[in-house]
Amino acid sequence: MHSIHPIPAFADNYIWLIRFGDRRAAVVDPGDAEPVLHTLQQQGLELAAVLITHHHWDHINGLELLRDHHSDIPVYGPAGEQIAGLTDTCSEGDCITLDGLRLKVLDVPGHTAGHIAFFGHGALFSGDTLFGAGCGRLLGGTATQLYESLNKISRLPISTYNYCAHEYTLANLDFAQAVEPGNSDIRQRCAAEQRKRDQGQPTLPATLELELATNPFLRCDQEAVIVSAENFAGKHLDGPDKVFKALRHWKDTFG
Repeated sequence: MHSIHPIPAFADNYIWLIRFGDRRAAVVDPGDAEPVLHTLQQQGLELAAVLITHHHWDHINGLELLRDHHSDIPVYGPAGEQIAGLTDTCSEGDCITLDGLRLKVLDVPGHTAGHIAFFGHGALFSGDTLFGAGCGRLLGGTATQLYESLNKISRLPISTYNYCAHEYTLANLDFAQAVEPGNSDIRQRCAAEQRKRDQGQPTLPATLELELATNPFLRCDQEAVIVSAENFAGKHLDGPDKVFKALRHWKDTFG
């Protein structure tokens, strides 16, 4: 048995803690070591592994201090990026087993050129690729890569829970409403996620089923999304990949 819990960091990051039984745990994308060490001590947990999705500082800056305290732990991360402190590099097709928890590695470039995700047991640790109602910016990868990565994720079971690394959901839903003002699922999600934030709760994780209904970047084949993207671009967009590129550019300039 395992359970997954958020460790808040910085202004809007989540470091995900994966617990194995009563004593052992792994963390995903520890940009800050201090809240991780505090949580491990508070809950009486031994750190068994670290998982890294990409090289940005707010996902890796805690590595050095964590390894100072736990020098023998494996640190899994993307083969396509230079990250100090990795012990095991991973790419598409690799599998990681942690105390019975088996996670497949997916290549999901776009936000960065070498971004990976970890998938298994109904959970996706997507880093900055798929956000709640949004997706990552292009900071090293291409729009085509990110579009294809999101398509790959969209083919996972719809019951999959997405554990991404940032609390961006409400801002992303503002954009989603601008793209699809007639989408009742988006309106309902806005209200539900606002209630969570008002109570100090995270909006994450969310199921892939919910993302497919409310995330414009996963809905580039829907007529309402196409019309809005074409209105923004001021021209006909030939195919969902072009719609995606227009949406990504629109979001970069939104609000």
